[in-house]
Amino acid sequence: MIPHRDDDPTKRPVLVESSDFHEVTEIIAAPTETKLNTTWILLLMLSGSFLCLMVGLFGYLFWEGTGIWGVNVPVAWGFAIVNFIWWIGIGHAGTLISAILFLFRQKWRTGINRFSEAMTIFAVMCAGVFPAFHVGRIWVVYYIFPLPNQMAAWPNTRSPLFWDVFAISTYFTVSLLFWYMGLIPDLATLRDRANTKVRKFVLSVFALGWRGAARHWQNYERAYLILAAISTPLVLSVHSIVSFDFATSKIPGWHTTIFPPYFVAGAVFSGFALVSTLLIVAREVFGFKKVVRLHHIENMNKFMLLTGTLVGYAYAMEIFVAWYSGNIYERYAFWNRALGEYWWSYWAMITCNVISPQFFWFRWVRRNLIFTFILTIFINIGMWFERFVIVITLHADFLPSSWGYYRPTWVDWWTYIGTFGMFFSFFLLFLKFLPQLAIAEVKGVMPEASPHFHSHDSSNSSNSRH
Repeated sequence: MIPHRDDDPTKRPVLVESSDFHEVTEIIAAPTETKLNTTWILLLMLSGSFLCLMVGLFGYLFWEGTGIWGVNVPVAWGFAIVNFIWWIGIGHAGTLISAILFLFRQKWRTGINRFSEAMTIFAVMCAGVFPAFHVGRIWVVYYIFPLPNQMAAWPNTRSPLFWDVFAISTYFTVSLLFWYMGLIPDLATLRDRANTKVRKFVLSVFALGWRGAARHWQNYERAYLILAAISTPLVLSVHSIVSFDFATSKIPGWHTTIFPPYFVAGAVFSGFALVSTLLIVAREVFGFKKVVRLHHIENMNKFMLLTGTLVGYAYAMEIFVAWYSGNIYERYAFWNRALGEYWWSYWAMITCNVISPQFFWFRWVRRNLIFTFILTIFINIGMWFERFVIVITLHADFLPSSWGYYRPTWVDWWTYIGTFGMFFSFFLLFLKFLPQLAIAEVKGVMPEASPHFHSHDSSNSSNSRH
């Protein structure tokens, strides 16, 4: 009988180029066990400086009010909502790679899931600061929660802005649990390799007494599966709810039913792009070439090609529906996007989001790290412009007498730049102190882990996960 592709190790794509389990542990654990180098310290100081700048600007906002932003009467939503949606979208790739691909038993996810999960958590943290301060009177922000208060002001439970609070907090909580659950076996590995008492104690606390017993693995796999099942609908629900912030309004260009699937596809699109951007750099810097193969990069590029094509289709359908509806306001909204005062942002969006991912049809582009790195940068720029174009639609509504041109102020720009400082501060700490790749899961896709693998050295195939 001819073995199935999944059963025959000779017909699988090579996901890990390593001689044994021990080498995989050495490769992934090495960055966490080496001394702090000057480059890492300087990068952390730089990102920390931008983080402090962001905190200072939010303090300035708290003192002065939202007048220091560029928001005005027609464009009541400015950079804060643009950047909020952009960061939330970036966080979608981590859950998709970890949860959905896990449920579909896609083994190539094991080389990139830990990396993308961490990116998800930090991106959601960056997103969360914008709506919190966008409310203006931050000291009464607790009104958005269904809590008794002295003014009997209850939140409007029919508002998607109210749904955002619970969708994003749930998404962050589940993503954090999912990430931590996957870390436990690897933290135990680092604990057993620790050469200082302090390091060993800290890792022991967070490893929760993991010993690699059969019962431990049984409970771990059950909990991981449950969290994956809970995370999966969140991929669809979170950005769908964010899209309802626009779609449930009567604003021309917003009131459309295509927004939920279109936003989800765009979120996955931008999320995969940033994962690829950061992973390509980490692969070269930390020497993960044996563990993160071109096969991983190519598969992510295929996802970007699919979701980028879906986003392009959504753009075309928006224009078609606006024309077919016969609504003069809808027609003008899209005409104004393409040829109006903000034409440059619209065509930047089209170029980066529709044209650039089409290069991934060519296999040599999908497997070329330089081209992939450049294209992923373009995609993330384009996805930021997409959110900008949607929000700036407000500048020309039903009455020409209320039209106005939106110009972000220096506070808008530096606050946005400051969120990069927040993201990279946490990300650099993750790169240094936690395993960037899932040690146990990477070993699970090696040929040595297959029951069909026969080795002359039986000790390799029975080597422990540590």
